[in-house]
Amino acid sequence: MSEPLDPDMFSGCAHVTSPVRIGDKWTGKIIRCLETGPRRFSELQVPLRGITPKVLTESLRAMERDGLITRTAYAEIPPRVEYELAPLGTTLLKPMAACCEWAEAHLPALLDAREAHQGR
Repeated sequence: MSEPLDPDMFSGCAHVTSPVRIGDKWTGKIIRCLETGPRRFSELQVPLRGITPKVLTESLRAMERDGLITRTAYAEIPPRVEYELAPLGTTLLKPMAACCEWAEAHLPALLDAREAHQGR
């Protein structure tokens, strides 16, 4: 029998929730969209089919708050706003690439395991 988990194992964590935001549905996809440079809101909506403007706005605001992206508003008519990866956001590209490589290599086994579990 293994040792019980320490009830204080997370007591050193300053945050109740994880500070890493790539686990939600849209953040990783937004990061990939911004990988090649700044984009406007309407440009982000194209590959992110299925995201509502409200959820995209909320995601971008949260990512900006966390220092993952920068928002630049240009004083033009009509107004123009661009989103770009901040230096902190670019540090996620390498780990995300590793996750993609893992998924590519192991997705068939993962799908087989899910199918076997459903067949119980």
